[in-house]
Amino acid sequence: MGKLLISLAILFFSSVALGFTPNCNIPEQGSTIQVIHVNSPCSPFRSKTPLSWEDTVLQMQSEDKERLIYLSNLVAGRSIVPVASGRQITQNPTYILRAKIGTPPQTLLMALDTSSDAAWIPCSGCAGCGPTAFDTAKSTSFKNLSCGAAQCKQVPNPSCVGTTCGFNLTYGSSSIAANLVQDTVTLATDPIPGYTFGCIQKATGSSVPAQGLLGLGRGPLSLWSQTQNLYKATFSYCLPSYKSPNFSGSLRLGPNSQPIRIKYTQLLKNPRRSSLYYVNLVGIKVGKGLVKIPPNAFAHDPNTGSGTVIDSGTVFTRLVQPAYIAVRDAFRRRMGNAVVSSLGGFDTCYTVPVTVPSITFLFSGMNMSLAQDNFLIRSAVGTTSCLAMAAAPDNVNSVLNVIANFQQQNHRILIDVPNSKLGVARETCT
Repeated sequence: MGKLLISLAILFFSSVALGFTPNCNIPEQGSTIQVIHVNSPCSPFRSKTPLSWEDTVLQMQSEDKERLIYLSNLVAGRSIVPVASGRQITQNPTYILRAKIGTPPQTLLMALDTSSDAAWIPCSGCAGCGPTAFDTAKSTSFKNLSCGAAQCKQVPNPSCVGTTCGFNLTYGSSSIAANLVQDTVTLATDPIPGYTFGCIQKATGSSVPAQGLLGLGRGPLSLWSQTQNLYKATFSYCLPSYKSPNFSGSLRLGPNSQPIRIKYTQLLKNPRRSSLYYVNLVGIKVGKGLVKIPPNAFAHDPNTGSGTVIDSGTVFTRLVQPAYIAVRDAFRRRMGNAVVSSLGGFDTCYTVPVTVPSITFLFSGMNMSLAQDNFLIRSAVGTTSCLAMAAAPDNVNSVLNVIANFQQQNHRILIDVPNSKLGVARETCT
């Protein structure tokens, strides 16, 4: 995944090269937060060592596996592997936002993650974390939570470190050990006193976001479960295209200023995987043609974890194998006799113009139509285009369809947890 970030910087044009000077200090207003792509000129994580396009594409899907490992752990109900001392964490997410922690506030660039609940950040003294950490000693509002605190029962694998509640979890191929703490977290202009989160003490592996993670899932200790009165468990986000000049989108918190003209589909409940936003995908069109896909490819089953989720952290959409093969073959038929090639995990690539105008995800109650920029990944000079989807890996994740962030770009995704619905509207996110 780390090299994926390099690839995205190369694969799409550089705003700096075009002479564009981004405004990295846009004042945040009300309850709206700027969402930054990790390769934005405003991001300290952007790559400084470009690779060839072919090399980067060969790594894009293989490195996306870190995210799929994490999702497969959720689907399987696993949450822990042993934590050991290891190399420094270097992984960065695809989209980040600014959050202020403590009193006085310390700014961190945290990952936006719709499939996680509890927030966690690297704290001073963390073994295996990067150079930027929250200095707990400098915050007058910081406090540890005791083992008897109610929140200690809501974290995975709780333990006692003296009298302080601790917990272990895995994220992708990494592990973290954290203390459960409280402090003021400020999002945009909204201070949230006494916010409960994990203060990382030890980490190993390369999958953990360098400056922490803000959980936007719908399970215990998520942002929504801790801010019911403030945000009413309603939010929307718009992820910018990798081709946008400043790679900047937005996260809107609360029911105010949300789009009015938007179509919804119902969120499906899975008590065993309460973090995930399951939706009812019922079909897929390639162009105007409805693809023949076995109905059980989209079936929602809480016992197996099968179904379809909307996820902000996976880069490319994964479909269960029967669905992907059907979509891929329909795509190839639309391309006629054009020579098809492969590049790494992408098995449907062309060196001629792609004539498929759109791909549409059909959900119960709404459709999500994708323009070519949402389903084709193109070389920097435009000579090669690949279908930017793949089959789900052959593991526990093989039952899960994941609608990923490449396909979500330039769409406003609105999630209304109390009314159990998810809306999608086309929007230029920058």
